[in-house]
Amino acid sequence: MDIDLNAQAHPRYSPVEDLQGLFVASAQAALGIHLLRAAGLVTGGTAGTALILSYVSGLSFGVVFFAINIPFYAFAYYARGLPFALKSLATVSLVSVMAEALKPLLHVDQIHPGIAALLFGVSAGVGLLGLFRHQGSLGGVSIVAVILQDKFGFRAGWTQAIHDLVLFVIASFILAPEQVLWSLLGALVLNFVIAMNHRRDWYVAN
Repeated sequence: MDIDLNAQAHPRYSPVEDLQGLFVASAQAALGIHLLRAAGLVTGGTAGTALILSYVSGLSFGVVFFAINIPFYAFAYYARGLPFALKSLATVSLVSVMAEALKPLLHVDQIHPGIAALLFGVSAGVGLLGLFRHQGSLGGVSIVAVILQDKFGFRAGWTQAIHDLVLFVIASFILAPEQVLWSLLGALVLNFVIAMNHRRDWYVAN
């Protein structure tokens, strides 16, 4: 009988394990965003775009984040198939709902922006690690980055970096300079957490 060594190295998660993993990871990401928003900061990715739009329009982050991700589910299906698209829809929905649910349940009247940035980077970084390991995502530009890398060889990290650079330039016209700098700290901490802990041979399900 043939033995799938790769399957032994990376056993599949059961549906229950997948659900709890995606739920916990989404909660971590939502908590990080809640703290970031309490300090009036932004971050990279689609979440950062949603935060800027929510600051400018006055709409809730959850509504904006969910709405701007809608077109990207087709890209998710194209890039990785139906399971990935459905998991992305589920996690974006969870983060949108949880981030808004935390507003009345966890009041943050005052928080130093440096602490908010640090805690955001750690909490959201751990959340994203969980999503990666359960083959989920927070949609948006990360999905486009995967497609560009798979189809054209343009590294996903560069796509993400270009998007985030444009996003922070826009933020510099909306936020105070110190808020932009603290926001950059949060993004650096998040990326450091992911870079130090995300390896394809660690805890990755097939």
